[in-house]
Amino acid sequence: MAALFLATTVLTSVTGFFFPVSGFMPSHAIGILSLVFLAAAILAFYVYHLAGPWRWIYVVGAVVALYFNVFVGIVQAFRKASFLEPLAPTQSEPPFLVAQLVVMSIFIVLGILAVRKFHPRVTPVAKSTPY
Repeated sequence: MAALFLATTVLTSVTGFFFPVSGFMPSHAIGILSLVFLAAAILAFYVYHLAGPWRWIYVVGAVVALYFNVFVGIVQAFRKASFLEPLAPTQSEPPFLVAQLVVMSIFIVLGILAVRKFHPRVTPVAKSTPY
């Protein structure tokens, strides 16, 4: 499941660069940031096998990359959905900002819980007995 998530999220971020545009846009910045966090998650998972701090690096990378996808989904929903577009035509109106803040808050809480749950494994150290 992790491989499927990482692959589809990378593809989602990469394909965003193939749309015809005249210059650098905020969506490109989100795509680049997403790919940076995904690179860290992929390194943590496949190269470092979630050893030590790479466990939380994987979790943070995966959660942030997923948040960026959801962020873009909300932007697109307010641009394309006929019932949402009138609420925030410039995407600076309160309904849009509230939606983004609620989703960001949820991801922050879930990220904190995930890091706590997925903390590095601690191997017990055998106590030495004095001679």
